[in-house]
Amino acid sequence: MTATAHTAAGAPAAGTAQLPLDIDRLSLSIDTQHGVVHAVNNVSLELHPGEILAIVGESGSGKTLTARAVLGLFPPRTRTSGVVLLSGTDVLSASDAELREIRGNRAAMIFQEPSTALNPVFTVGWQLEEGLRAHGVSDRAERRKRSVDMLRAVGIPEPERRMHDYPHQFSGGQKQRIIIAMALALRPSVIIADEPTTALDVTVQAEILDLLRECRDEFGASIVLITHNMGVVADLADRVAVMYRGDLVEQAPVEELFANPQQEYTQQLLAAVPRLGSGKRTAAAMPEQGGIADQGYIAEHGGIVEQGYIAEQGEPTVVLNGVDIVYRSGFGTHPVKAVHAVDLTIARGEVVGLVGESGSGKSTIGRAIGGLEAVSAGSLRVFGEDLAKLRGRKLRELRKRIGFVFQDPAASFNSFMTVEQCIAEPLRIHRAPGGAKAHRARALELLDAVELPASYADRHPFELSGGQRQRVGLARALALQPELVIADEPTSALDVSVQAKVLDIFTALQRELGFASLFISHDLAVVELLAHRVGVLRQGELVEIGETERVLHAPQHEYTQRLIAAVPVPDPAVQRLRRAHPADVAQPILTVGQEGPNA
Repeated sequence: MTATAHTAAGAPAAGTAQLPLDIDRLSLSIDTQHGVVHAVNNVSLELHPGEILAIVGESGSGKTLTARAVLGLFPPRTRTSGVVLLSGTDVLSASDAELREIRGNRAAMIFQEPSTALNPVFTVGWQLEEGLRAHGVSDRAERRKRSVDMLRAVGIPEPERRMHDYPHQFSGGQKQRIIIAMALALRPSVIIADEPTTALDVTVQAEILDLLRECRDEFGASIVLITHNMGVVADLADRVAVMYRGDLVEQAPVEELFANPQQEYTQQLLAAVPRLGSGKRTAAAMPEQGGIADQGYIAEHGGIVEQGYIAEQGEPTVVLNGVDIVYRSGFGTHPVKAVHAVDLTIARGEVVGLVGESGSGKSTIGRAIGGLEAVSAGSLRVFGEDLAKLRGRKLRELRKRIGFVFQDPAASFNSFMTVEQCIAEPLRIHRAPGGAKAHRARALELLDAVELPASYADRHPFELSGGQRQRVGLARALALQPELVIADEPTSALDVSVQAKVLDIFTALQRELGFASLFISHDLAVVELLAHRVGVLRQGELVEIGETERVLHAPQHEYTQRLIAAVPVPDPAVQRLRRAHPADVAQPILTVGQEGPNA
């Protein structure tokens, strides 16, 4: 497909200046034990001065490999063809010495997971200076000055003091800022940003997007953005390239691509994007759970009332009453109150979403409900049992009724076990009747439930894609037919098409099996699709809770309003309006064509 010519505002037109990056007919083939994988097929891309080019597509589409080719970073046994010109130098034919000069000086990379990109045993100052030392900045005072300046430029407070801190002493958003500082240290002309906001909550994500925009505007960098978040694309990109199974299927200016996608795959990709406002639940849509009702109805029918929501009659699945959770150091000093005075009820068959910034206490509450964290004050009852009083066999019996879906399935699986063994692991631990034969039959049944073929039972987790692993994680959580499922950020690292499939499966299984669920997420559009009610946490306190539509479309608390306003909308026109008039975005701006919460 012919490339669409486009330059960022103020950028020279093609042909009047050397392009920072010019990829011509790039192909990458990887030799594996199962045969040759054609990862990238004849891809041609241009990056203009001062431009932000987003490359999007589902997992395995080749977008990250294409971007890493700019730095000459390839998997083992990769065969290459084509040309990758970085400021006039062909990276594919460059010598090792030339590659060392290119990396950092002409192009740098912002990695997806800052916790693994930073070395935990060295201070961030040492790691910032390391890149400068490698590129010939021998004067120690100069290295320190430039490192402090970069930390200050990316918004790290008190950079002179924090230079001496270690990575674990920074929040997730601050660590991502440090990675950006490292990328900017040598003023490269091209920055590769690989999923720079994947694990960040919406408020921190908004800050990182503003910082990337400043990298372009103030430092003159051109940016290649790899992401699965189409809201981020709409907010940040000038031009978009869409990849599918190694092929470049479409590229166009961002407004044109969102308004009039030409290829069927691009249309499907945009249609799969969860949008705040498109998944509103109404009382009529969920008669089994009730809705907003007056006090007369409540008095007549009974039920648990929380911010206007009437839950199913009977004993609630979970009740938190004034719960505090405090973390202490090994010596009991410097206690940190992670959760403070939280009241929360989850009824039978109800999905409650829990949202808030990183460090707000969402995962801590989930772990406490599963009996993995002790409650310091207040009471926590699960299935009518006070968790503080349960020990030994009784606690194990209760945990059999709870399933966990973890954020990172790759880290939660034993890589030496097959998929069947991973799914059946809870059955073996809790000594479910039937033996190995019955356990295998249950594993195959669950694979079918999450729409994976039975042949996957004998594979290992590392042989599956991210979306497939997450489906296996869901199957494992359901192995013991739990009455409560705690899902902690189960779709945060998935691309939109895979995420949509996982959410569809989760919704179908929840309706079929009727389990209650605490769904923890920083993606408000995903919570809207799944949850009957949603609670908002801020610094360990539950500041707002109520029916999903009311909280997300008529928020009462100022913090909830700011949280929703920070969500990037997958519409370039709306994002442009929000940037032009930030003071007017006290409430969320709806996507074009929506008339309001009741549209």
